[in-house]
Parts: sequence; structure tokens; C-alpha cells
Amino acid sequence: MSRTRRVPTAEGKAEVREKGSVFLSFLLPAGSREEAEARLAELKQRFADATHHCWAWRLGEEERSSDDGEPAGTAGMPILQVLRGAELWDALCVVVRWFGGTKLGKGGLARAYALAAREALAGCVPVEQRVRRELHLTLDYPRIGAVKRLLRPPEIELVTEAYGAQVELTLLVAEDRREELLAALADLSLMPDA
Repeated sequence: MSRTRRVPTAEGKAEVREKGSVFLSFLLPAGSREEAEARLAELKQRFADATHHCWAWRLGEEERSSDDGEPAGTAGMPILQVLRGAELWDALCVVVRWFGGTKLGKGGLARAYALAAREALAGCVPVEQRVRRELHLTLDYPRIGAVKRLLRPPEIELVTEAYGAQVELTLLVAEDRREELLAALADLSLMPDA
């Protein structure tokens, strides 16, 4: 597994016109599925008059796409292929289409959606970022200090903490520091939650 990945740091936006149809594309950074779904919902509401809201995302290890009513494979997959080709992760690309009265055919649709996605990609600035994963711990109160001494931002960060009968911690750990942290936790007789 790669220890770094390319992620967008800014939004990209573009407009493509093809035989009367308008394709408005957005490439957006998205750190989670919830964030991607919220951004997609926001664009659907903002452009409620559009004919289609086609999209693709690559988040964590997940890839998804939607043709949103276009013929199967003519919108979401071409957008996803652009993200794959750019080796871009933690990204959502949405292409909003207003039908212009002339059918483009399957090949024409696929080319138009891919072009719109590539044009939006040209407007964003991808950077290499360390791969980080969440690690969940449940522990007794006396061990909190020992675990917090293992924190080394930004490689090992505390994301959330909840106090009840036991303490629940969520850590964000750089992939290249994960094994080291797991060994240190094992020395404390702690194992991450599944």
C-alpha cells in the first residue's frame, strides 16, 4: 500500500458545452463519505433545475459513481476514470447537465462527461498527502495519560474522546506510523477496537 496519495487542496470548476447541452463540473475535496454526500446534496439543491447530477468519488479505499438517469456507463464511470487517471483520492467530482435538445449518443455523452471532469481537475491543485487511518480505542481511565503520551501530531493525532464508564478515543494515524503505534499499545496491553 502506498504511504502517500494525491488529494485536491482546492475546488476546481469548469463548463463544457456540447450541441446545446451545458455540463457544469465541480471537483471538490472530500475527507469522508458524509462530507461528499453533503456536498452532492448541496449541488443538487443549488442546481435543482438541471436534468442530471452525475458524480464519482474516491474516498479512503472506496470508489463510487452514479449516472443519475443517463444511460448506464455514460456519465459516472467516465468521471471516475478521470479521477483514477489523475490518481486522485479524497475527491468528489460532480457534473451537472442541462439537456440542450440534441441527443449526444452514448459515446458523445461519455466524452462530454469525461471532458467536463478533466476541465474541473485542471482548476484544482492536487498535493501528495500521507495516508492516515482512524484507530479506535476503549480504555480505563488510568491509561489515558500513557496513550496521550504516544500522540505525535500530525502523524498520530487525537480526533475525538468520550468519557463514560470507560474512555473511548479515536486517533488518526499516518500509515507509516501505524505498526509502531500498535506495538506501543500492545506494550500497554491495549488493542484497538475492531
